[in-house]
Amino acid sequence: MEHVGIAIAVALLSTALGIARDPLIEKGFEHFYNLEYDEAIAAFRRYVAVHPDQPRGYNHLAQSILYRDMYRTGALESELVSGSNPFLRRPKLNPSPADQKEFEDAIRRSMELSQARLKENPKDTEALYTLGVAHGLRANYNFLVRKAWMDALRDATQARKLHNKVTELDPSFTDARLVQGVHEYVVGSLPWHWRTLGFLIGFRGNKQTGIRILQEVAEKGDVNKLDAKILLCVIYRRERKPELAIPLVRELIVAYPRNYLLYFELAQMYSDLGDKEHALEALARLENLRNSGVPGFARVPMEKIYFARGNIQFWYRDLDEALENIRKAAARADHLDLNTGVLAWMRLGQIYDLKGRRQEAIQAYRQAIAYAPESDAARESRRYLSTPYRRPDVPS
Repeated sequence: MEHVGIAIAVALLSTALGIARDPLIEKGFEHFYNLEYDEAIAAFRRYVAVHPDQPRGYNHLAQSILYRDMYRTGALESELVSGSNPFLRRPKLNPSPADQKEFEDAIRRSMELSQARLKENPKDTEALYTLGVAHGLRANYNFLVRKAWMDALRDATQARKLHNKVTELDPSFTDARLVQGVHEYVVGSLPWHWRTLGFLIGFRGNKQTGIRILQEVAEKGDVNKLDAKILLCVIYRRERKPELAIPLVRELIVAYPRNYLLYFELAQMYSDLGDKEHALEALARLENLRNSGVPGFARVPMEKIYFARGNIQFWYRDLDEALENIRKAAARADHLDLNTGVLAWMRLGQIYDLKGRRQEAIQAYRQAIAYAPESDAARESRRYLSTPYRRPDVPS
């Protein structure tokens, strides 16, 4: 079954929030896109306190709470760094009870306020828009926290319908087309039996149409212009067109100069393109920024750079260099997020297997299993305990 489409649907619909022209909101999103989630949450809490009747503030607050949990667990990072995106197979997020309550309260309040405005005026485009965003965020929550796939897709579809109404009423509201583009692409990516679901009847989706809509938002949108570029980066990566994504990632690095994850993404894009030199160069630049104390980069774990570098070297068959870097990453896996840590141990085992060092490989696989027993990497490592890892393009 094709899971990636749904992952893009719910993991990215919530980016379609729009940055209203308000100092607190602009400040909040400056922090948000630079991975400074505590500061973003504080800004949006202040906005809600000053404007308690504005649904958009509650949406912004809810998104920041959810993304902070994604960031802490490595879910956000693995989406940027990994090309496989096995999102549905990830263990669910386990936010604190306080985070869950604040998220749910914010979404409920946003929906109540939006619906109250629509009761007064069913053609209120801003209320339709904020209600659609709230459904997109709840889809994200259902997907990541509850692991309720159907509820997530149903909410994502409702977000699309609400934003369709926005653009029917106001065709110049280009920003509302962001959700439409994502939904068009996602549903067009689903296998046929998913498209027979009741709430999808009559809508088949089209990947190319979705991409064209997102390109339009990236070119002509207002507050969602950069969000459209983020989405296009993910989609181009999935469509194996890294050459289209690289210029966008470079633009995003300029726009969000403290977002260190973008350098990991740039490195992976170049690696996908077959350009090892520029891939490693992006990581070298990241390491230099970290060591120079540039704001936002001191928090980058050196072990994560070791892993990214070693992972690229692994796929380019530079096994000696890969071994040195992956070993450094695995040795301090407790400094890494769960996803990267378990991958480091599994990759170490694979390198040992390719080098004919079987006993060391088995030890590394056992470490991966112990580190994150329920992860995909742990399950894969269990297979290698009985059958050594082999790769056709690497001589055994």
